[in-house]
Amino acid sequence: MKFVDEATITVDAGDGGDGCVSFRREKYIPKGGPDGGDGGRGGSVVLEAESGLNTLADFRHSRRFQAQRGENGSGRQCTGKSSEDLVIRVPVGVQVSDAETGELIGDLTEPGERLVVARGGRGGLGNMHFKSSTNRAPRRATSGTDGERRELHLELKVLADVGLLGMPNAGKSTLIRAVSAARPRVADYPFTTLYPSLGVVRVEADRSFVVADIPGLIEGAAEGAGLGIRFLKHLSRTGLLLHVVDLLPAEGESTPAQQVRAVAHELAKYSEQLAGKPRWLVLNKIDLLLGEDRERLISNLLEDLDWEGPWFAVSASTGEGTRELVQAIMRYLEAQREAGASSEPVQE
Repeated sequence: MKFVDEATITVDAGDGGDGCVSFRREKYIPKGGPDGGDGGRGGSVVLEAESGLNTLADFRHSRRFQAQRGENGSGRQCTGKSSEDLVIRVPVGVQVSDAETGELIGDLTEPGERLVVARGGRGGLGNMHFKSSTNRAPRRATSGTDGERRELHLELKVLADVGLLGMPNAGKSTLIRAVSAARPRVADYPFTTLYPSLGVVRVEADRSFVVADIPGLIEGAAEGAGLGIRFLKHLSRTGLLLHVVDLLPAEGESTPAQQVRAVAHELAKYSEQLAGKPRWLVLNKIDLLLGEDRERLISNLLEDLDWEGPWFAVSASTGEGTRELVQAIMRYLEAQREAGASSEPVQE
């Protein structure tokens, strides 16, 4: 299935049913009276997050959704039947905004979470509500109100704890394959990854985290070059970025230090918030280097970058160093979760 992360849909809630004008006509009740019932409520349109979905591709063809109208009221004070809500299932991680104003309506981040995006109309009042001492036989009833109609912009941002970024062919897809059960496509040419991939990394039975891989970034990405800039938004929810670096780029390509700076520059141009996230260097393909050459190359790279943050030397293809990497990530995420939990106000 093609990965689609944005869609625009139109939703129409159901109108409320009309109130009824009716009078009692019974043999042994000479003086009847108004007994017109109210109209039923129109159905609302509700979005529900479902964990089994991972794309908005279904909305490429189905773009209009309309809930049913409420039934009209009837005699003997019978209220019309209210319509059921129309439930539209969307992937977890969808942000919903008004397509006309851009206003954020809601963010569905948990499986089963619901968001009412268009409310059904109220049912009209039957004539039994308008009886008074001066008007014993009212012939007045009100119509149901219109349901809300909105044009919505849906944007999927994948939910992951850790995000991978780097140049094409840096080995991000190979790394996610090495540490998780995800199986993105891997090949020896640039832009093998066309869509984001998610993988669950299980450190132990009850300790795990989710990692996201996006297409590689290239210089000029912020101006539209390449594919990666389109998917950078999927890293906005992550708590940690792993910057994967090819220690032995192909002949004619820029040096590892130049590639690191280029990606960091494109990241900053895209979003200061994203550029401000914690970022670790993952120096990949150490299996292609001998011990002394490896140490010298890594030392020169860190010195050239003036890098003071965490870094790890790994081989995604052989698995060397990956165990230490995932354990360090797990410890970092657990510390962040504990810090976040301790900062929450205590409910009395």
